[in-house]
Amino acid sequence: MSMIKRVSDFAAKFGATAKSVVKIALQSRPTSIKKADDSDRLPLVILANGPSLRQTIDNHAGLLRSLPTLAVNFAANAPEFVQIKPKYYILADPHFFRSADDPNVRLLLRNLSAVDWRMRLFADRRYVKQFKSLFGSNDNITIEAFNAVGAEGFAAFERAAYGSGLAMPRPRNVLIPSIMIGISLGYRTIYLCGADHSWMRDLSVTDNNEVVSGMTHFYKEPTDEIKRSRNEYRAYRLHDIIMSYYVAFMSYHKIRRFADSIDVTILNATPGSFIDAFERSTLPDR
Repeated sequence: MSMIKRVSDFAAKFGATAKSVVKIALQSRPTSIKKADDSDRLPLVILANGPSLRQTIDNHAGLLRSLPTLAVNFAANAPEFVQIKPKYYILADPHFFRSADDPNVRLLLRNLSAVDWRMRLFADRRYVKQFKSLFGSNDNITIEAFNAVGAEGFAAFERAAYGSGLAMPRPRNVLIPSIMIGISLGYRTIYLCGADHSWMRDLSVTDNNEVVSGMTHFYKEPTDEIKRSRNEYRAYRLHDIIMSYYVAFMSYHKIRRFADSIDVTILNATPGSFIDAFERSTLPDR
């Protein structure tokens, strides 16, 4: 590597570190995620909502019920939610916290309020008080905070920021904080299911220069949610969306480096997944 390239890389990392330090100082607060009582003997299975999760549930429902699982976003609106009874749940998209008039969000909140098993629900620190007021009457749900603050820079700084829970690789989607919370819970092995991330296959541009995404999930998508999602995409240009994909896939490689440094294994059990950061695997036999 030439001297100019080394200086340029150092300057870029220095700038990113400085910017991240300011973000953490302004936006993060100390949080304490208690280690899971089964983290030393069981793996965690993160259930992302990609279309392949349908096959995983059909083929491994019994296994999923026997292992600690983490569900995300609108999963509670699917009938499988009460069958699997996830031990953990995470809400990361600001839409859940700002759109009480959305019928799908209202249904989600009702379904979560009806949980009759012990579940730890993680929410962006900024909205924890709001969620505690919504679910305060349900003793089965424990509301916990995480810092949805992205940080990057020198490797040592990233390890310290991620390990403290004050920051994480840039959280472009819910799977990124899900994995980081799984690590904070103390799980040494984490499996990813439903993490298709094959959005680029479904991306197109109309003759009116509107970006369209055919993003699908394992559950049947309500018509109004499809419409909302498509309208949201129309507000962006193609290069903005591709850049968002870039950031997400880059974040997985940062997670992989962090996980390797603390001896945590992340295995991608999603058939056909576009994520190239984690080793491929199948779910464990029990």
